[in-house]
Amino acid sequence: MCFPHFSYLNMKDLLFIFVFLRRMDEGRQPLSRKIPIPSSKINPYRIIIILRLVILGFFFHYRILHPVNDAYALWLTSVICEIWFAVSWILDQFPKWYPIERETYLDRLSLRYEKEGKPSELADIDIFVSTVDPMKEPPLITANTVLSILAVDYPVEKVACYVSDDGAAMLTFEALSETSEFARRWVPFCKKFSIEPRAPEWYFAQKVDYLKDKVHPEFVRERRAMKREYEEFKIRINALVSMAQKVPEEGWTMQDGTPWPGNNVRDHPGMIQVFLGHNGVRDVEGNELPRLVYASREKRPGFDHHKKAGAMNALMRVSAIISNAPYLLNVDCDHYINNSKALREAMCFMMDPTSGKKICYVQFPQRFDGIDRNDRYSNRNVVFFDINMKGLDGIQGPIYVGTGCVFRRQALYGYDAPVNKKPPGKTCNCWPKWCCLCCGSRKKNKKVKSTDKKKKMKNREASKQIHALENIEEGIEGIDNDRSLLMPQVKFEKKFGQSPVFIASTLLEEGGVPKGATTASLLKEAIHVISCGYEDKTEWGKEIGWIYGSVTEDILTGFKMQCHGWRSVYCIPKRPAFKGSAPINLSDRLHQVLRWALGSVEIFFSRYCPIWYGYGGGLKWLERFSYINSVVYPWTSIPLIAYCTLPAFCLLTGKFIVPEISNYASIIFMALFISIAATGVLEMQWGRVAIDDWWRNEQFWVIGGASSHLFALFQGLLKVLAGVNTNFTVTSKGGDDGEFSELYLFKWTSLLIPPLTLLILNIIGVMVGISDAINNGYEEWGPLFGKLFFALWVIVHLYPFLKGLMGKQDRLPTIIVVWSILLASIFSLLWVRVNPFVSKGGIVLEVCGLDCD
Repeated sequence: MCFPHFSYLNMKDLLFIFVFLRRMDEGRQPLSRKIPIPSSKINPYRIIIILRLVILGFFFHYRILHPVNDAYALWLTSVICEIWFAVSWILDQFPKWYPIERETYLDRLSLRYEKEGKPSELADIDIFVSTVDPMKEPPLITANTVLSILAVDYPVEKVACYVSDDGAAMLTFEALSETSEFARRWVPFCKKFSIEPRAPEWYFAQKVDYLKDKVHPEFVRERRAMKREYEEFKIRINALVSMAQKVPEEGWTMQDGTPWPGNNVRDHPGMIQVFLGHNGVRDVEGNELPRLVYASREKRPGFDHHKKAGAMNALMRVSAIISNAPYLLNVDCDHYINNSKALREAMCFMMDPTSGKKICYVQFPQRFDGIDRNDRYSNRNVVFFDINMKGLDGIQGPIYVGTGCVFRRQALYGYDAPVNKKPPGKTCNCWPKWCCLCCGSRKKNKKVKSTDKKKKMKNREASKQIHALENIEEGIEGIDNDRSLLMPQVKFEKKFGQSPVFIASTLLEEGGVPKGATTASLLKEAIHVISCGYEDKTEWGKEIGWIYGSVTEDILTGFKMQCHGWRSVYCIPKRPAFKGSAPINLSDRLHQVLRWALGSVEIFFSRYCPIWYGYGGGLKWLERFSYINSVVYPWTSIPLIAYCTLPAFCLLTGKFIVPEISNYASIIFMALFISIAATGVLEMQWGRVAIDDWWRNEQFWVIGGASSHLFALFQGLLKVLAGVNTNFTVTSKGGDDGEFSELYLFKWTSLLIPPLTLLILNIIGVMVGISDAINNGYEEWGPLFGKLFFALWVIVHLYPFLKGLMGKQDRLPTIIVVWSILLASIFSLLWVRVNPFVSKGGIVLEVCGLDCD
């Protein structure tokens, strides 16, 4: 016998060996996979896109060769608008050519990195929570977000939560202190019973039978006790809010009697407080809790603090000094972790041994609570998150890096992707290679790049030797002892700033802090890196971190990283990873869209505009199309408003933008309308989007385009041409005033003027057109139908705007009455001036009765 010992194995042993080998094989499998859209769904969609392009060609051939001579201005305006809409459609449609979905395998992640009897090998994650104004961003909402982070299903020693208080509010500080105390009881309760979600406000608000699957008496008893403790916690937080509304004349004082450093919001030192940590307070069961750190960067008059982007960069430096996790998660204060395994979902991509090294971030879709069932103002953005982002994921990855995004720290430091053979670092990064405006010779640039790359490798190795010092007290000592290694250090200081400890952390790809550093020295260094002058004469905000120059720093930062050859991933778990609150009344929603559009206009006028920046850096053309569309779309407001005004002018003047329609023209128009409808239907099919969500998105595209996008365009032009800066408006987050309490709240804002004017103008046009047809007989009804369809198309798209203006529908707002009377009077006078019953020759065509001469 070759293997006599096999005869002693029984079936139980064989089964154990089989399971063991299978688990080993499972642990070597990929942690995720792409799921392409079935060909039965995507191929018809691609065919319709091609057909629509062909139909557009025939359509413009007909429109340009058949002008309307008696209404030439209206015809020319309509053709220009239609050409712009066609180009905008191409930029929006073609990045959806390769939509995909993804599937993760959490069990394989555990088998590979969490072996029994050994410490977890999962990567560390630093989680950032940003807040500015506790009056607009209620501390209770921020507390729920922090609690959901502290209770996440991830190794405790691998998680650190950093809260950025850019308003230096003592209320936020005190609320975070209360939150850290309540977390000692909340975190073990969540992990013991595996509850979802782990934000207490939303967990206790669930309208489900919590006894259905957990009938154990211990769970019932502890849940009731925890709910009572949470109600007491809410009372303490609300008491702090009430107290903060009455600011003392001498300012706030802390418990030891010293003044609160942040009494002057625009002039205060940097503040850091570690509430929980590895050696800090433990939970009620004696277990370790994740680290919780409060940080407020220094602010002084005369310094540009770069709003949220500056706060995120300061937080990134603080976290690099204290914990230096290789991965970062960015969430807004009102976006809690709804799926406790969300971090594991992201690690399935980041820690994948085959494809993980080239991924710079994993973006999750945004999902929202507290939105009415009809989603009147398209707050869910389902079309963007479930259609556009899936298409981008099949090309190079999502372009949006907002809340709910897990970053690779090394990518934010401006390092090139490991697979990128042509880093765009010091080359001419504006125009394509064929452009004659590029400075210098390409061959010289290649030589410079190769030599720079060698120098970088030498500098990095030298710096690693520097930072291997054991004796660290006031930073990293001994750098000046070796003069031969001083120059590389100077170069790093010009890039990252004058902090040896931070520079050391940037070279550790796997994270971790330098050995031998004391807590006191690290906190002192952390205060140093958030000083207001730290970023002077460095590359922060230009090549490193969140990029400055736009209030939509998320798009700009993602574009910058992908120009360095990185790829991104879009992950949609079955249970939404994050949930947040959205502005649900019309005015707040329009201000939110205004901020996004203004950021796009700022990028358009900056050196980072994707039309001319980032060539030769690994950005694919379809991905570039999407970035171009993201900065160009506010310009569509001008042709959109012009096109929405045309129906009213056609009805008031009796003219039309199309000549008498022939059979050929009828076929072209019908084919175009059918292709538009078919494109939308097929998109909804492969994106699994309901028709009402798709229609709400179409309606708000018109509403936002006619208001927020137009104002953003003017504000952006004022900023570029006249240097007039616009203030950043913090969107109010939902409170606990009841479900949909602000849905029908009417808040007057100048953003309402353009859509209101369009609405009244088209309603007057419809009334005038119908009146003329009635007066002139049945011969006028045929030409009228096209004009009425055109005007009703505008009115139907503005219908949610009209409902928003009606408030609670118990009274008509006075402003609407004033505007209606004013505009009706203006257009009545206009109607008299351009009376269509008067011919060009001046002959009166009206019935004159017995007084005719």
